[in-house]
Amino acid sequence: MSLFLIHSQRAVVLLSKGFITGSTRKVCQNSTRPLNNSRVILQFNSMANLQLIPIGLNLNVPLFHSNGSVYKDHGLKRTEMRALYNYHLNHLAKWTIDPNAFQIRIERDAFGELEVPVDRYYGAATARAQTSFKIGGPEERMPLPVLHAFAIVKKASAMVNAEYGLDKKIADAICKAADEIVAGKLDDHFPLNAWQTTTHWNMNVNEVIANRAIEMLGGVLGSKNPVHPNDHVNMAQSTNDTYPSAMNIAVAREINSRLFPALKQFRDSLQRKSNEFKDIIKIGRTHTQDAVPITLGQEFSGYVQQVENGIDRIRATLPRLYQLVAGGTAVGTGLNTHKGFGEKVVKAIAADTGLPFTTTPNKFEATAAHDSLVEVHGALNTLAASLFKICNDIRFLGSGPRCGLGELHLPENEPGSSIMPGKVNPTQCEALTMVAAQVMANQVAVTIGGANGHFELNVCKPLMVKNNLQSVRLLSDVAVSFTVYCLDGITANKERIAKIMRESLMLVTALNPHIGYDNACKIAKTAHKNGTTLKEEAVKSGLVTPEQFDQWVRPEDMIGPK
Repeated sequence: MSLFLIHSQRAVVLLSKGFITGSTRKVCQNSTRPLNNSRVILQFNSMANLQLIPIGLNLNVPLFHSNGSVYKDHGLKRTEMRALYNYHLNHLAKWTIDPNAFQIRIERDAFGELEVPVDRYYGAATARAQTSFKIGGPEERMPLPVLHAFAIVKKASAMVNAEYGLDKKIADAICKAADEIVAGKLDDHFPLNAWQTTTHWNMNVNEVIANRAIEMLGGVLGSKNPVHPNDHVNMAQSTNDTYPSAMNIAVAREINSRLFPALKQFRDSLQRKSNEFKDIIKIGRTHTQDAVPITLGQEFSGYVQQVENGIDRIRATLPRLYQLVAGGTAVGTGLNTHKGFGEKVVKAIAADTGLPFTTTPNKFEATAAHDSLVEVHGALNTLAASLFKICNDIRFLGSGPRCGLGELHLPENEPGSSIMPGKVNPTQCEALTMVAAQVMANQVAVTIGGANGHFELNVCKPLMVKNNLQSVRLLSDVAVSFTVYCLDGITANKERIAKIMRESLMLVTALNPHIGYDNACKIAKTAHKNGTTLKEEAVKSGLVTPEQFDQWVRPEDMIGPK
């Protein structure tokens, strides 16, 4: 269902094909206050070819997309606009009007009044940030894992604040509202994008929790009574300790719940293939040129170890990520908190998440710098490099089907060309390399963000956590996709592998101990020049008998030390 919103003095009920597109999800109100504070949201279930028709009207209302960008300015002056209800009556029957859309509430901050839709839990701080930071579209919203982690911090803080005098009813309501956020029930009440100061995000969370708690306690939204977003929800807290705590919690939860299981699935599939291919001897390649023999299982075992090392590297960064700065408030001093507050909050967070979070040993470092996120992403970047190498090997080994290396058969998942019939492409490999490239790009952003901590505060938190979470999510998803749609279905082309092995000149290496490097080199070069086999040229040289060649040049004896 799509939404269309417009300011007017009366109910306005006509839409234009030119104003609404199939990709539209929501068109939000602009920041200009309508003449009588009314608005209409039209909900429709089909993209009807309706028209926005001014009837002797004067209206100048730019239409806004939810990302804040102007959809189209129809150039009419603002006075009024009425609908031709008889026109397209068959379409109007599909529309329903949200009664809440006709209502707003007025909230206030230090800069004045702001309009907030009556059915939204956020308040003035969020509304003002929406106006000030119209950057990017809906896809640029702060990642939901950060939002949910923020609620975990707020719940833990309320529980501890109850020990220090916060009214238990208020604390309980805050905890219940926070639980709803963690459960994803209030995601639509967090409209802010990532490209702004973290204060607005903290206040968005404070306002939503406060208003939801007020609603639970029978109060009026926006009244800040009996629950105040600053005095109660943000009690003994600052953006500067809650946001970095939420960042670390979000990344740690995603790594443990999403990335590690995906990588283990990837690793286990590689291990199964390594076992399956353990007896298949093939030619090795160095510098992309023929080298001495190796088993296909040995080759895959290298991939297994790369992924295992990647998991271990990421796990090794977690102890620093588990260190939270909760209780440090503005600059790490703990101003406006009680002794032991931060430690109790972190203990509650650990109990809630099941992860071993601890209090940072130095709150000044954890406020001014976020090296743990740089470190974590460094491990993600290393993993991306490993996966890039692995999938490139696999797609090149599977190149063909007739004119490539062709040592592997890759699963055929979908048609590969709009012009070449029957073509199939290694699309999972291509997807993985693109993800790896994005992670490598994110590494640059995270590094620059980490370096931009000035004095007592690093303000690049959104940049750092957004890119960390994107990398974790992409790596997790692509690992599962690659495993299911590529790795699990790979088979060895034994005939092709054997043919290439027989033609390899590098088997001559086995003659080194018997006739010396120089003589073996001459035999290989002559065979290559004449297009003959190693055995032919070795026997012709008089240095080796046919029996000796068969005894010494045995690929199965060349895949390990004697």
